[in-house]
Amino acid sequence: MTDALPNTDTKANGSFNAEAFAQNLARAMESSGQALSAYLKSREGIPPNEAPSELSELVKTFSAVAEYWMSDKTRASDLQFKLGKSYLDLWGASMRRMVGENTAPAISPAPRDKRFQDAEWKSNQFFDFVMQLYLLTTQWAFDVVRDAEGLDPRTRKKAEFYVQQLTNALSPSNFVLTNPEVLRETLASSGQNLVRGMKMLAEDVVAGHGNLRIRQSDSSNLNVGEQLATTPGKIIYQNDLMQLIQYDPSTENVLRTPLLIVPPWINKFYILDLNAQKSFIKWCVDQGLTVFVISWVNPDRRLGEKTFDDYMKEGPLAAMDAIEKATGEMKVHTMGYCVGGTLLASTLAWLAEKRRVRVTSATFLAAQVDFTHAGELLVFVDEEQISALERDMQRAGVLEGSKMAMAFNMLRSNDLIWSYVVSNYLKGKPPAAFDLLHWNSDATRMPAANHSYYLRNCYLENRLSAGTMVLDNTLLDLSKVKVPVYNLATKEDHIAPAESVLYGSQFFGGPVRYVLAGSGHIAGVVNPPALGKYQFWTNDRIKDITLADWLKDAQEHKGSWWLDWRQWIEANDPEQIPARSVGTEALPALEDAPGSYVRVRA
Repeated sequence: MTDALPNTDTKANGSFNAEAFAQNLARAMESSGQALSAYLKSREGIPPNEAPSELSELVKTFSAVAEYWMSDKTRASDLQFKLGKSYLDLWGASMRRMVGENTAPAISPAPRDKRFQDAEWKSNQFFDFVMQLYLLTTQWAFDVVRDAEGLDPRTRKKAEFYVQQLTNALSPSNFVLTNPEVLRETLASSGQNLVRGMKMLAEDVVAGHGNLRIRQSDSSNLNVGEQLATTPGKIIYQNDLMQLIQYDPSTENVLRTPLLIVPPWINKFYILDLNAQKSFIKWCVDQGLTVFVISWVNPDRRLGEKTFDDYMKEGPLAAMDAIEKATGEMKVHTMGYCVGGTLLASTLAWLAEKRRVRVTSATFLAAQVDFTHAGELLVFVDEEQISALERDMQRAGVLEGSKMAMAFNMLRSNDLIWSYVVSNYLKGKPPAAFDLLHWNSDATRMPAANHSYYLRNCYLENRLSAGTMVLDNTLLDLSKVKVPVYNLATKEDHIAPAESVLYGSQFFGGPVRYVLAGSGHIAGVVNPPALGKYQFWTNDRIKDITLADWLKDAQEHKGSWWLDWRQWIEANDPEQIPARSVGTEALPALEDAPGSYVRVRA
């Protein structure tokens, strides 16, 4: 029966020293106190009775679920019986195992669940019991939401999301005494891991100005302009909201029509220029394109009143004017990524209404123009939550980038939050250098006025596809956008779901090539052909079809969508000219790429 107790064998890593453990525990508690102090300091000035809007939403949502179950005594009794029976079955199986019987587990973790891969989760009866107890409770909690009849779809979606967050947070893998790996490390090092971990925790709370900014990468040797965003180019134009980068040509000839890339302002543009091997920007330059990229400012309170109108005028429209001065070309190929794609689509509709011919083609990367199927982010969007967010933004003038980053991380909380909590703060292991995760944590702020407009007009009221969105006193109609569109979705996207992007394709008035890439919102887009990873699917049907039906008739292609897109671009405008130099008399270079705006940290 010895396997019923946690394994405390520390021979492999060291021996337990009680006196050192006590000292280390005191040091760890001191650091955790510093973290708490930084958090409490950030709450100064906020009324003590003002509950976080997220907590209010959670309570309201679970109250709706509880109301269904508690309104009928029989129903409530059946619910308790179901949970109690599963616990008794688990207890019985555990007792039989203690006396030497071979018993099948009551429940097992999913094969891809990384939390329970240590051998002791199965070999040690204590940890096996705790794990199964947790998994049974989690399964029951999801059943409670799933079987609650009468919930409206939005409330059910929110309840499922909150259950996921709570059960992920309460996993036994997240606690010292119920995680065999952490417990072994703690005993072997006499608590040194907790000293290191709590020190990192305090540093990360301070770095987040009272909010936990989880370090996902060692950033000491990841610097923008040195290891990241290294494609050669110059800043040729700037205003309050953006710097415009023109990249040095690497081919003798280029396509006549330049390419303008509009990245999201909620992240920094260098996701498309991480390094020479992964850089979509460098690849485009090497493919004979004259590439211009908008680098958005990281705004502060001074820019809090900048609107969606301003982002259009001082972003894509200003860039098009600057490109015309730099190259003499009135028309450009355009590309918008994520929210940058939504802004680009709005800009194209505005140009169409004004009868201004400035664009040859439009490419959208994981971008939405209709938000009916916008996925899990809709959990954060309703009138009460947006109003609460607007009150918070009014105080600061901006939405802190850490809050948006945390919302995105919560969509994959086991991978992007709790795995780092365990590794960083419990095991005391600092993360390795990883360019993608460094970028992910390099958050940007958002002006209050712009973000409020975006949430209300797109996510809450879905006005762009409905033809009721007004931008710069102009009613937008996507059906008037006649330019060829390349609309890329990614199969595992939690931010711009493939179903949403497919449905949005039908609102454009010109020819649309909808392409579905493998992987997710980042890896599916940033997929260099040389890596030979993933695949993409094509199908000419885009109207009145679900993603499942679209896939049935779709043709699968191995490798990256980049090559397919390059052929599409040239088919729309094949004329070539000698490569252009960067910087002209009309627009002399201001500084080297990647510029100064992208270096400002939140």
